[in-house]
Amino acid sequence: MKIAVFNTKSYDKQFITEANEKYHHELAFFEVHLNYETCQLAFGFEGICCFVNDELNKEVLTLLSQKGLRLVVLRCAGFNNVDIQTAAALGITVARVPAYSPHGVAEHAVTMMLALNRKIYRSYNRIREGNFSLDGLLGFEMYGKTAGIIGTGKIGALTAKILSGFGIKILAYDVTANPELESTGATYAGLNELYAQSDIISLHLPLTHDTHHIINDKSVSQMKNGVMLINTSRGGLINTQSVIDGLKSGKIAYLGLDVYEEEGDLFFEDLSGHVIQDDVFSRLLTFPNVMITGHQAFFTNTALKNISETTLKNISDFENNTIEPANLVKIELVKNDK
Repeated sequence: MKIAVFNTKSYDKQFITEANEKYHHELAFFEVHLNYETCQLAFGFEGICCFVNDELNKEVLTLLSQKGLRLVVLRCAGFNNVDIQTAAALGITVARVPAYSPHGVAEHAVTMMLALNRKIYRSYNRIREGNFSLDGLLGFEMYGKTAGIIGTGKIGALTAKILSGFGIKILAYDVTANPELESTGATYAGLNELYAQSDIISLHLPLTHDTHHIINDKSVSQMKNGVMLINTSRGGLINTQSVIDGLKSGKIAYLGLDVYEEEGDLFFEDLSGHVIQDDVFSRLLTFPNVMITGHQAFFTNTALKNISETTLKNISDFENNTIEPANLVKIELVKNDK
């Protein structure tokens, strides 16, 4: 099948090309993001392969449908960047990779917690400059603390399991309880209770209408003073100005972000020679107790292999009308998320 692959880096091309040796699809790689200005590159292709920051809105999908588009395959689990209702109305199938690196993302979340707590990033820079002072590097023992896990799917449950190994008490919140997590001793609680009791809060939710800005002025005000907040899920879960205010007041003592709600013009690009135009993001960078990674949590060999394999299999399954139901994105799924 003829597929236009957008938003690709060298590693994407490497892993997708290797996986395609088994499937033999006709792939054309484009480094640019997909949007209305670039979608003409996909004219005449039956399918497009996209990533988290590509724009598949009504205008893009409508134009591409007129040019022969029948399939959208996403190299990610999230689909908030796709107008699913328009795709359905146009008869365009949308498929995703629902789970590709749950262990990797969970490990990254815990890595951020440890690095923020013990200020590893600051210590590393000091030592390279010959500064061996311990002033300002004081941390706390995680043993005996309480972690609030918001979202207890695969990644949230794995994060909780890792933290349990440190002797941390787990409070969990989700619309549906995970029996496997409960069997490990975790306790489900309401958000108000979780905010009030948690020393560490880690977000593991999809971005939907209901979860957008779940962290806001009100939720921050309910948290313990000196809380640690970690987000490795989707940037839109956090109202960035609310956490900046929380950092300034001292309510939030540690902030770890692998995602950012306006990351589309920043992440995955080398902007080291440019002035960052996002003033809110630049403000975040001024805090000594904030650590940001550029949507890196998923980035493992295992994840890239799994993403490439599932994506190409989705294409072949589409041709054979056998796409696994869990991989399909339908209007019903969007409605359930909302």
